[in-house]
Amino acid sequence: MKLDAHQHFWSYGENPGDFPWMTDDLAVIQRDFLPIDLAPLRAEVGIDGTIAVQAREMGVETDFLLGLAADDTSIRGVVGWVDLCAHDAEDRLDKYTDNPVFRGVRMLIHDREDPDFADSAPHLNGVNCLNSRGLTYDLLLRTIHIPAAIRLVDALPNQPFVVDHIAKPKMDGSDREAWETGMRGIAERPNVSCKLSGLVTEANCSNWTTETFGPYLDTVLEAFGTDRLMIGSDWPVCTLAASYAKAMGVVTDWSEKLSSDERAALMGDNCARFYSV
Repeated sequence: MKLDAHQHFWSYGENPGDFPWMTDDLAVIQRDFLPIDLAPLRAEVGIDGTIAVQAREMGVETDFLLGLAADDTSIRGVVGWVDLCAHDAEDRLDKYTDNPVFRGVRMLIHDREDPDFADSAPHLNGVNCLNSRGLTYDLLLRTIHIPAAIRLVDALPNQPFVVDHIAKPKMDGSDREAWETGMRGIAERPNVSCKLSGLVTEANCSNWTTETFGPYLDTVLEAFGTDRLMIGSDWPVCTLAASYAKAMGVVTDWSEKLSSDERAALMGDNCARFYSV
């Protein structure tokens, strides 16, 4: 089974104000992107199902994604948004935990001004509520946030975590040493996996090749091994720089050097195991 471990849906036309991060320079994605749009793209590259990840820090986001999943079985899991820093975070989580498609939570750590937000007391306390409910946590980071993320992981050694977008290193190499040190460090924690996703939009959107990402993919392969890596498209954000097929092709082309079992792991098996889908 082949799974896309990271993609998004949104209804922009009805809710443009819900996406403050979608500035005018991202006009190409200021429109609706729904399961009917993704279906032929998945079919083209043989992807059986996906994990739909939140794109809005709003309570209605989780309801929206679960509603889509109720009508489309290709959405194997939803990583929703819940305010884990709220005093009633457990009640908010319990609203969804009976839904088998609700598989995890993500807050936008890399958008916080405080680089230490990940292990701040309110956030840590909220993330601590997930494991007992069988939920995962997606770590959306940049290099500067990795140290605090490591402290969070160390505080919760039984909580399953996954780093989104290989923590978004700067493709000009300016933070390469710090990124590599951080990623090797967080990979030492066995409860942390990593998504090979979001790469094309971190490079020069109009001037990249598959080889651009090889050194970064090699680093996370060495750090995490093939049993904790999973492919993701970051569609439709990826369309700022590449089609769905080309974005997925970055990883599939790079992975040709691996064995068939290793490729099967990162193309879907690891994702299915991590999210229990």
